[in-house]
Amino acid sequence: MRRLAFLLLCLTGPALAAPVAVMAGSRAPDFSRADFGGKTVTLSAYRGKVVLLDFWASWCAPCLEEMPDLIGLQKQNGGKLQVIGVSMDDGPDAAKSITKHFSFNYPLLMGDAKFGNLYGGVLGLPEIFLIGRDGKVLKR
Repeated sequence: MRRLAFLLLCLTGPALAAPVAVMAGSRAPDFSRADFGGKTVTLSAYRGKVVLLDFWASWCAPCLEEMPDLIGLQKQNGGKLQVIGVSMDDGPDAAKSITKHFSFNYPLLMGDAKFGNLYGGVLGLPEIFLIGRDGKVLKR
């Protein structure tokens, strides 16, 4: 009986609380993280621009396939748009190896489960959030 009570406590406790979905119209959660070069990237610093927040991983073929398009979008719309890439790889080595294959013109950050949960749980990749000039999510 004690084991069952402990199991129920663990399953219903706050440590396993489900992430809150980030939907269109809601404010995008702010963050500050170091990019691969050590520069701090803060979402709120891009207010006034549209932000495309791209969650990706080095092992994700569709993620790698879309990178040239994201680089092109940033190049064509840099004054109005800011692409930010968030690697969901387990460690920085695999993620940083991708920079040898592409000429990134936007910041790349390391993500983790906590960062993914901030955005409602990133369960599949790629996962993209389009954030408006006012800081609200336009599309997930």
